Amino acid sequence: MKFHTTPWFKPTREFNAEDVLFTFERMRNLNMPFRKAYPVEFTSFYYSGLDKIISRIEALNAGHTVRFTLNTVHAPFLSKLAAPAVASILSSEYAAKLLKEGHPSDISWKPVGTGPFVFQEYAKDARIQFKGNPEYWKPGDVQLSRLIFDITPDAAVRMQKLKANECQAVTSPRLTDIPAFERDPNFHVLSQSGFNVSFLAYNTTHKPLDDVRIRRALDMAIDKQAIIDQVYEGRAQIAVAPMSPLQWSYDKTLQDAPRDLKQAKALLTQASYPNGFEIALWTPPYRSYNPNPRLMAEMIQADWEKMGVKAKIVAYEWGEYVKRAAKGEHDALTIGIVSNVPDPDNWLKVSSCTEIGSSFNFSRWCNPSFDDLIQRATQTLDIAERTRLYTQAQKVFKREQPFTPIAYATDYQVINKRVTGFKINPLGPTIFSGVGLK
Repeated sequence: MKFHTTPWFKPTREFNAEDVLFTFERMRNLNMPFRKAYPVEFTSFYYSGLDKIISRIEALNAGHTVRFTLNTVHAPFLSKLAAPAVASILSSEYAAKLLKEGHPSDISWKPVGTGPFVFQEYAKDARIQFKGNPEYWKPGDVQLSRLIFDITPDAAVRMQKLKANECQAVTSPRLTDIPAFERDPNFHVLSQSGFNVSFLAYNTTHKPLDDVRIRRALDMAIDKQAIIDQVYEGRAQIAVAPMSPLQWSYDKTLQDAPRDLKQAKALLTQASYPNGFEIALWTPPYRSYNPNPRLMAEMIQADWEKMGVKAKIVAYEWGEYVKRAAKGEHDALTIGIVSNVPDPDNWLKVSSCTEIGSSFNFSRWCNPSFDDLIQRATQTLDIAERTRLYTQAQKVFKREQPFTPIAYATDYQVINKRVTGFKINPLGPTIFSGVGLK
């Protein structure tokens, strides 16, 4: 397997174990010379806990053998290691050249890889351009001579460009646009169940949300089907569990409590809030798992008002939203998970005690029984036993209701009918290996 030859780098050797060692040591070792020269964050690596799991990495020979020594048994390790956001292997030879020349940041802005397409140019906030790799080890995967990612944040503009043949594939189409494209013979609308969940998190460190009766009452009042119909245009499933139903170990026996405002009010009375209370409900900008967060928040607000709970909707841009939420400033917020690791641990550890303040445990919920179950599940390689433990953990979650699962969004991509070999990747990045154009 060869690294790309580019105007800024000509490799003298093929890919080998030293490149794997460099890639992961750069993420893991804060004192590594290249990391010190170009300090950046590796969010996915640290979120997956690989920094704590890996004890040592060794290149065993000049070929392709690398040994990872772990601090403990960790069943999800290989799934995490292979995640798209983690396992992009970089050239240690190129890195050494950049370090010597004093330009380590070029590893991001002028990347070199081994894949079917060779990076050519990045025009900030406009486009990323590639060319087909004639030396790729699987020639059948390279059917395009040029590949251009046109960066277009506005969904309406994206669809206009697709209609005008300025592009041939579009990600994240507006749900309202899909019916027209389904009727148009010039396009194919691809869809599949998404590996995601959208949910409403309750900050369990804020009163009265620390009382499970309050959380159950709020959960019971929400009309999920109405949200599916209006926010998702009917193109999603009602969510019940804290993980996608596509994930092995998903507990099919879990059920929502029936929507019952009378019972919800009774729970408020039991918890000493017969007249309701006031709460701040945070809503983010558009997310792939939530096409209209503001409308979702307004519908939840209206449902809660029917039992006397007054919600004030608060909005921030995404960076500020996550920053403030990590500090626990919110009462309740809508958010979601799109998993790029097909392992139950990636969904459930979000709600563990260790993730409070540092990750997506926006409920700030801590339950030792739940944590014990998911910890034990990571320390056995037996799938049946792991499934049993994760099923128990989901039952604890459902009983304690730290957040309300709302929807499993369907993934859509619209392509020109001349595009061949295109598939939706449930784990994230859009892949163009084997994609052609008639």
